[in-house]
Amino acid sequence: MAAKYVFVTGGVVSGLGKGITAASLGRLLKSRGLTVSVKKLDPYLNVDPGTMNPIQHGEVFVTEDGAETDLDLGHYERFIDVSLNQNSSVTSGKVYWNVLQKERQGDYDGGTVQVIPHITDEIKEFVYRVGRKTGADVVITEIGGTIGDIESQPFLEAVCQISLEVGRENSLFIHVTLVPFLRGSDEHKSKPTQHSVKELRGMGINPNIIVLRCDEPLEESIFKKISLFCNVKPDCVIENITLPNLYEAPLMLERSRFSEVVCRELGIDAPPPDLREWADMVERSRSAEKNVRIGLVGKYVALNDAYLSVAEALRHAGFFHRAHVEIQWIDSERLTPACLDETLGGLDGILIPGGFGGRGIEGMLLAAQYAREKRLPYFGICLGMQIAVIEYARHAAGFPDANSGEFDAQCPHKVIDFMPGQSSEIDKGGTLRLGAYPCVIRPGTTMARCYGGTEISERHRHRYEFNNAYREALSEKGLVISGCSPDGRLVETVELADRPFYVGVQFHPEFKSRPNRPHPLFQGFIDAAAAHAAGK
Repeated sequence: MAAKYVFVTGGVVSGLGKGITAASLGRLLKSRGLTVSVKKLDPYLNVDPGTMNPIQHGEVFVTEDGAETDLDLGHYERFIDVSLNQNSSVTSGKVYWNVLQKERQGDYDGGTVQVIPHITDEIKEFVYRVGRKTGADVVITEIGGTIGDIESQPFLEAVCQISLEVGRENSLFIHVTLVPFLRGSDEHKSKPTQHSVKELRGMGINPNIIVLRCDEPLEESIFKKISLFCNVKPDCVIENITLPNLYEAPLMLERSRFSEVVCRELGIDAPPPDLREWADMVERSRSAEKNVRIGLVGKYVALNDAYLSVAEALRHAGFFHRAHVEIQWIDSERLTPACLDETLGGLDGILIPGGFGGRGIEGMLLAAQYAREKRLPYFGICLGMQIAVIEYARHAAGFPDANSGEFDAQCPHKVIDFMPGQSSEIDKGGTLRLGAYPCVIRPGTTMARCYGGTEISERHRHRYEFNNAYREALSEKGLVISGCSPDGRLVETVELADRPFYVGVQFHPEFKSRPNRPHPLFQGFIDAAAAHAAGK
């Protein structure tokens, strides 16, 4: 079967959940036995989100091969259970960068470089490449932004051309749009959707399926009106109600025969979806038998999406243990000795996630010290591991002025410092240690217990490392180096042996957690937190 191409656009407002819609469709098609790959086209001019402020854009999701991508790729991986790659995300910046490089190299034979065909051809090549490299039955492409945005126009023109090139029978357009509810008149309004579809048609695209985002169930008249005025089949108007648990979305959409309609419109003969495992996971999420409170101490908590994968991984582990994980979002900049007990006293565990820069670091150090001294379960990820090392060096190993070279370049005891070959002169974008690297775990440690083995591979995103000059001194004082690179040069994990869970990892395990397969470290952390909660 030739690859089928599905394009997901959004209208009226941003933040409608195009990514969840695309991810849910991927899960549904995969459950029908089809192979699925997903791609995100983002209209912003950054080459990638690697240097963007997390409070503005949310987390940077990292793939196995080291691509720094939009957080929607995390949704794709979690829902569809696939490992995406460099080809799975492209921005306007990357497209223009490639085209301008080709122009400088003379690839266009001195011709005038234009948006059409040069920019659109480059976009098309990115989309086709996914189909070629993965051999997927269905390639789902989400176009970021909102219809009408000037930045999105080249992407829309490109996917319109793809549809013509592969044939209407091999392409499908899904438009996600808002149906607002006006309290004053107690009715839903279809006009914004009609206007959005009109705008999309002005770009040469007729949507085949319209997904209606709403907070409350829609009246039958709304479906009929949108079907009539937007010229789509009645069963191609799909309701997408806001849910308390986003993992219920595939089940809800399938109740409207979403994947059946998609398969019919694309001429795909596939068996009914097998959603038993997914439904069981959702049921476990609904039947929590206990409650655990986890303090997530970070500098970007003003936008929870800055730590999206961490939060989801905590919830995944909660599903596994039938525990409701209540996340307390704690701004590390506001954490002081005077408010420690008030802020952290009722917690069952403390997690410090990744981040860059010196802002809020002292608050994180206070949180790590509190967890160590109060014997609270502690989980440090990337920066969180470095915080654990600095705190231990200061208060348990006799280096009161210990710090990271990132926060104090003149510090006499830099227990964390640049990786070999790195320096402050290197560009910030795309120069970190990125992607999957192997790690060898020391037997008999918390790490070994959680993973059930001694050889793992995890994704990284950092520039600073544990300084090997302090390995012996900190080990002698009780800090356990429980994981290293296969050659022994790089410290990957540290822990304390005298408690159920006090672990720091240089990598980002949250990126590999799945709702139906929680990451083993998050499982171990929540298990320890639940035991702490039970023992209060």
